[in-house]
Amino acid sequence: MTDAMQHDHDDAIAEMRDIAEVPAVELINTVAIHLLSAAAVKVGLADDPEQQLDLDEARKLINALAGLVTAAAAEIGGIHAAPLRDGLRSVQLAFREASTIPDAPGKGPGEKFTGPVN
Repeated sequence: MTDAMQHDHDDAIAEMRDIAEVPAVELINTVAIHLLSAAAVKVGLADDPEQQLDLDEARKLINALAGLVTAAAAEIGGIHAAPLRDGLRSVQLAFREASTIPDAPGKGPGEKFTGPVN
């Protein structure tokens, strides 16, 4: 094994040890916040909406966020799930506003997990 390969291997082992010490609630919240932030940018809620708006990408991110929040809600508890649900609802509504062709009720991004958002 070359020195560079050994270094990469050692770094990977260290990262695995680090993540093993992080509670599941914290990991779930971190991933959800990243999805929520990316979705907000893609639905045009960032500094430069004309350049960053991408509803196809936003739909994917919102679907993933809705699935995660719905599946994890019971595991992470209401104190953590409530703000994530609020953020999810905000990006779902922003998506509806930004979309020129509205989805039918219950067919918008993430709504198969959350139910219709209006």
